[in-house]
Amino acid sequence: MSGLWAPLVVLALLASAGDGAKVHHKHGRFTAGPWKPAHATFYGGRDGSDTRAGACGYKDTVAEGYGLQTAAVSTAMFNGGETCGACYEVRCTDSPEWCKAGTAPLTVTATNLCPPNYQLPGDDGGWCNPPREHLDLTMPAFLQIAEEKAGIVPISYRRVPCVKLGGIRYTITGNKYFNMVAVTNVGGAGDVAALKVKGNKRVKWTLLQRNWGQVWQTSEDLTGESLTFRVMTGDHRKHTSWHVLPRDWQFGVTYQAPKNF
Repeated sequence: MSGLWAPLVVLALLASAGDGAKVHHKHGRFTAGPWKPAHATFYGGRDGSDTRAGACGYKDTVAEGYGLQTAAVSTAMFNGGETCGACYEVRCTDSPEWCKAGTAPLTVTATNLCPPNYQLPGDDGGWCNPPREHLDLTMPAFLQIAEEKAGIVPISYRRVPCVKLGGIRYTITGNKYFNMVAVTNVGGAGDVAALKVKGNKRVKWTLLQRNWGQVWQTSEDLTGESLTFRVMTGDHRKHTSWHVLPRDWQFGVTYQAPKNF
């Protein structure tokens, strides 16, 4: 797996490390939601080209472990970027001509925004116009459940837990005066509703602000400190990655915690 992203530093998490803080215990787990009706289309090429980045701030969904099992979601679902990282189970329905019979439900991650097209009506080309709930799948994902010629198919979908290999990943870019923190590979609810950071010395618990998608910002000088991050997902569960970045952490390097939701 380490070859999928570079550079990647995986650090051990010591429960006894740091300032005597206790390990944060999670209560319960994220569970699947109800099935809802919607429609699905596809975008990009057969190889997933032009789908690996987008409005959620991910640089390369394949390198970051999401693969091509992803979707751009409509404005009503995107919720200003708060839904980025959420996982959905999708099945093609009510279209025997175009649905591929006998296929298992498809699980995709929301990694992009399907923008509205107000020049077209919502039921004739403006598929992602509010208040429609719509998934624009990568072509490789769409072809797992439907025929390409269909273009658009009715679906049932539901929110499901995200199952990830390894721990949550953190990448800081920018400079000491303006830090941008990308949070990836989040399990459970998959999204990030809030993010805090704390250093081992002068930096106290600091709440970051959402810059866009799952990229968070702070003007706090984080350099020269071992950093701990606390992630809260949309279901209000929290996970703390103690001292996941060493004191000599570097901008542009991805650090992975040993645990996840």
